[in-house]
Amino acid sequence: MDANLLKYMAFVKTVEYGSFTRAAEMLHYSQSGISRMISDLENEWHISLLERSRSGVRLTSDGMKLLPMAKSLCSEYQKLEMQVDELNGLQSGLIRIGTFSSVATHWLPQIIREFQKSYPNIDYELLLGDYTEIEEWIAEGRVDCGFLRLPTRPEFETIFLEQDKLLAILPEDHPLTKLDKIPIAALSEEPFMLLEKGAKAEISGIFERAGLTPHVQFTTWDDYAVMSMVENGLGVSILPQLILRRIPYRIVAKELDVPACRKIGFALRNKKTASVAVKRFLEYLPYR
Repeated sequence: MDANLLKYMAFVKTVEYGSFTRAAEMLHYSQSGISRMISDLENEWHISLLERSRSGVRLTSDGMKLLPMAKSLCSEYQKLEMQVDELNGLQSGLIRIGTFSSVATHWLPQIIREFQKSYPNIDYELLLGDYTEIEEWIAEGRVDCGFLRLPTRPEFETIFLEQDKLLAILPEDHPLTKLDKIPIAALSEEPFMLLEKGAKAEISGIFERAGLTPHVQFTTWDDYAVMSMVENGLGVSILPQLILRRIPYRIVAKELDVPACRKIGFALRNKKTASVAVKRFLEYLPYR
């Protein structure tokens, strides 16, 4: 990338994220490198673009006037890259994907394997997080696209993929395993291992709708930690069916007396402006 264009991009991303540190993470540079690039711009143009403080950075009046033009230049460069990719027939490229663990474990390896048969030179960057984090990464441009739970932010373009059941998880010797379906009320009386993080309270919502409060003894976003805790008799839980494929834990999965599920989808900011590689990737998703 042209050195001046990189400086403009450093300026734009620093304003978007409000800090040199987050802009550096996005552009894969050091914090000092991003700061130096913006200082170079200020010296070249003989103006101050940003006000620095302990709480972050903000635009000066001069920076505010120049930001739209810097954004336009960066946007045009991205369009140029997309056109070059298309002309090269996807001989190279990078797809940045936000995902959560069950999709990363049970879907993505097969999707990428099939995609590589046609496009072997595409690289991938996978970021694992919870639903809220993935939404933020898509909105900020940290990832090109992501798997998450639907519904999501209204400004995203989404594709529904699958309805994934939520199941009760019990130790093998638990008395409730004798039942065909597990009452939510019975789970609320047991020590509960809660799979949750961020604002999207998926499991807690099941109890709330039933007017119950679980006795939560352990909270995490690690599916496998929950399964291990349950296997060792430390409590019970509710987990998505997708993560329960080919597991090594001695646990029992049972349907709930009140059926519950999550809708798994795929989201991106705009299909029209997505890279050619991302557009091709959409064709390999596991539609249901």
